[in-house]
Amino acid sequence: MMIVEKVFLGCLMKEHYLIKDTTIRPEHLQETRHQELLRRMVELEQSGKKTDLITLTTIPNLESFGGVSYLADLQSHGALDKFEEVEGLILELWREREKRSILTLGAMNDWEIGDVIERLEKISERKVDDYHSITDCLADIYNSPWEEGEQVLTATSGINEMDKLTGGWQDGEVAILAARPSMGKTDVMLHFAKEAGWCGYLPIIFSLEMPQKLLTSRLVASTGEFNRMKLRNTAKWLKDKQKEKWPGVINEVNETNIQIFDRSSQSIPEMRAKIRKLMHQFSDKKPIIFIDYLTLIQANDIYGGNTHYQVSEISRNLKKIAKEFNCPMICLAQLNRSVESRAIKRPQMSDIRESGSIEQDADLILFLFREKYYDRALKDDSLEIIVAKNRNGPTGTVIVKYNEYTGKIMEHNHEG
Repeated sequence: MMIVEKVFLGCLMKEHYLIKDTTIRPEHLQETRHQELLRRMVELEQSGKKTDLITLTTIPNLESFGGVSYLADLQSHGALDKFEEVEGLILELWREREKRSILTLGAMNDWEIGDVIERLEKISERKVDDYHSITDCLADIYNSPWEEGEQVLTATSGINEMDKLTGGWQDGEVAILAARPSMGKTDVMLHFAKEAGWCGYLPIIFSLEMPQKLLTSRLVASTGEFNRMKLRNTAKWLKDKQKEKWPGVINEVNETNIQIFDRSSQSIPEMRAKIRKLMHQFSDKKPIIFIDYLTLIQANDIYGGNTHYQVSEISRNLKKIAKEFNCPMICLAQLNRSVESRAIKRPQMSDIRESGSIEQDADLILFLFREKYYDRALKDDSLEIIVAKNRNGPTGTVIVKYNEYTGKIMEHNHEG
């Protein structure tokens, strides 16, 4: 128990913004000095100060908390990727202590069984802020027909026909974008990320396969319509006209506010901690999360390498993150080779690797298909975005232009 509380307090010292987020209150902690220390941290936060090691050394009666050496020990225990897990454990242990206490008091004071059950049920409720009576809900919208509503921010896909089908990316929903390798998944994802960034969202990309340098190069190539090959040696291969255009393109890409994490193996708790940190850093923006791609997420070891269970767990957890942060999430996925052996190569649900849980958890499933992928002699530059599942609207196919040399995606009726 001591270690769990140390990790929790250490996290608050390392990243002071977490104190605003946490549902843990001093009384949830078991050790008295930890309770008192959390109270001091809350006071510091409320007075606009940080809860880091240096600030905590200024609190009165420092020795009663074990002095600077104990504070340093607490900080060394802080493991940010374990924060969610530790919060849950502290609450679980607190509930168990409270339940034992109620049962003991109930037996000693001969409480009615109904009273005991009612008190135990109260302990089981973690927080009550998810309760809404229909009266309150209706009161919120009662005057809406006569009032100019607040403009709701919607993340556009940057493709009109697709937004007509989906209504744009929805908060709390997970979209799966699936295709065979080299079909254009990453370019389509970057197109979506740029468009969302330009309309005011904070695009967060977890690129588990492609390094940051390559992603940045692709963003610049598609925005400036530069041939990707030329970006390998811009000084030598870009024409003077393209060099003149270069600073403007760099600025345009910079305005997307895209944030990239490119470590090849990331676990769900690590990703959650990184998203949370960026949400505090950019508190005026709503995040939109992109993951390239699903089966590269580090799975929990408890399934002993069983891919089906691992993918199911990852899929469920992605949905939880989207709901928890109330933001859209677009996750890329690979398709099975089985599509290659069919006469008609357009993808279908069963082509998604370990498709069962993904199909169930996703709110939107998009497939990419290009005829030219299978017949290089074709002059066709069209790319089909097939909306195969849409929980909140119709399915259908949207056709866009795709330049595989620059990575640019354009509406089919767009000339330029």
